Amino acid sequence: MSVKYLENKFALVTGSSRGIGRGIAIKLAERGAKVAVNYIVNEDAEKHTLNEIRKKGSDGFIIKADVSNPEEVKEMIKAVQKNFGKLDILVSNAIGKFLEKLVPPLQATNAQFEEAFREHSCAYLSCVQQASGIMNDGGRIIGISYWPGSHGGGFLPYFSAGANKAAMESMTRFFAVALSPRNITVNTICPGITEDSVLNALPPEAQNAMRDWLQQGWNPRKKIGSTEEVAGVVAAICNEDTGWLTGQTLAADGGASLMNPEVPLFFQLP
Repeated sequence: MSVKYLENKFALVTGSSRGIGRGIAIKLAERGAKVAVNYIVNEDAEKHTLNEIRKKGSDGFIIKADVSNPEEVKEMIKAVQKNFGKLDILVSNAIGKFLEKLVPPLQATNAQFEEAFREHSCAYLSCVQQASGIMNDGGRIIGISYWPGSHGGGFLPYFSAGANKAAMESMTRFFAVALSPRNITVNTICPGITEDSVLNALPPEAQNAMRDWLQQGWNPRKKIGSTEEVAGVVAAICNEDTGWLTGQTLAADGGASLMNPEVPLFFQLP
């Protein structure tokens, strides 16, 4: 039986109709929170998320909003306040049109970069500014990023999204300081390659190559992560015992970010 340490807490998870966002919403519900589940296109998928939340013995509601539009973010937060009266947890997870922004830096257009800017940096700014206004003191704000895109430079097609994920991680540090008088913590989680996520939108040959690469040992656990494993990290940060952790970017990737590409695997693996 799971510990209900988030009972009487209210959460909003953006982009929770599927993938990692859905996993987070369900995990928070399992821990006792009521969850507002946000979507932009697929209402049926969002209803499925809400049904899974209810199976965990919790409840919530669904809200359609494009988080890249500040006015829609305002309306979303108003809906949260109307339905919940308050907010304790914000998870900024929505990723927008991911595949359409996979363009290397020397080919990326201003329009493509600006779209990534709206969907990541601006969306995070709007969500944190608006949600913090109705958030209880001691609340939790968590952004979702991607370590190879925000810290490295080799994943060239991820240029526009990666640059803006890096901006989100910088913003996290500023938000953490600004909200510290209210004991609201702000952190960013970087999942690794995860099943039932954007991975599954890639061509099958790309998916298989990535799975094989990690299973060789480039993830020391020799596996791909699950949405439940990523969600478990997010839920742990929402525990009241983690209030001393703020302004940090954490890689929840099973150790993949620890591996050294300059050194053969047989030097690295136990």
